Amino acid sequence: MPKKEKEKDTPQEEKPRETTVEFLASLAGVLVTGLFIITFILQAFEIPSSSMEDTLLIGDHVFVNREQFAPQTRWMGPTVPYRDIRRGDIVVFLSPEEQGLFVVKRVMGIPGDHIHLRDGLVYRNGQKLDEPYVQHKMGDYNPYRDNFPALPPSEMLGVRNEQWQQEFRSHVEGEDIVVPPNSYFAMGDNRDVSYDSRYWGFIPQANVIGRPMFIYWSFNTPSNQYQMRSMGDRLGFLAHIIIHFFDETRWSRTFKAVK
Repeated sequence: MPKKEKEKDTPQEEKPRETTVEFLASLAGVLVTGLFIITFILQAFEIPSSSMEDTLLIGDHVFVNREQFAPQTRWMGPTVPYRDIRRGDIVVFLSPEEQGLFVVKRVMGIPGDHIHLRDGLVYRNGQKLDEPYVQHKMGDYNPYRDNFPALPPSEMLGVRNEQWQQEFRSHVEGEDIVVPPNSYFAMGDNRDVSYDSRYWGFIPQANVIGRPMFIYWSFNTPSNQYQMRSMGDRLGFLAHIIIHFFDETRWSRTFKAVK
């Protein structure tokens, strides 16, 4: 029998290496895309208070989608999934009471909804809500807070907002508060300590910044840290973060979705 001829090795073509110019062009494209996303779509936000515990903790750092609830624009087209704000959405917004203050709460009522609380339980349009995320960490009783809007707001009841005291009655129908057009009624998940729509009224649609998407970093942070405004306090806490970055970062919360 004739011997089989050895198969000749076929040389493989060597892939052309990326030139320095091509590498820099690719890097520039990534940087421009990242800058575009950070500038126009995402915004970093730190949770300053316990009003949303245990959904969001003090020291959680989240990325907020700024475009999802914004008016739809033609130039973005279908690349951004625009939608209206829904009941149960967590939103970041500018406080209607304190200029320049960013706040995060959960939307309980959209325009036209009838809301009331009885013994701390929320009823919307006559139906009691099932809210597994709610915390009652104080465990006390407050007639204004827990039976809203049965009592008119006053400074004695913790309501500092004079405008809300004046317009409150115009939004009450029977035992309910009715959400007006282009507005939202919101509360914190930690109901006993949350300073929310019960105390300052509705969120104007124009004040909404966006929806928190996920936690990108979480660090054990004192409850009063957001009130520390001096340069010395800020530098002191920055030094604390550097020293305790690994042992006080809540690693289990990293990349946790906010819902």
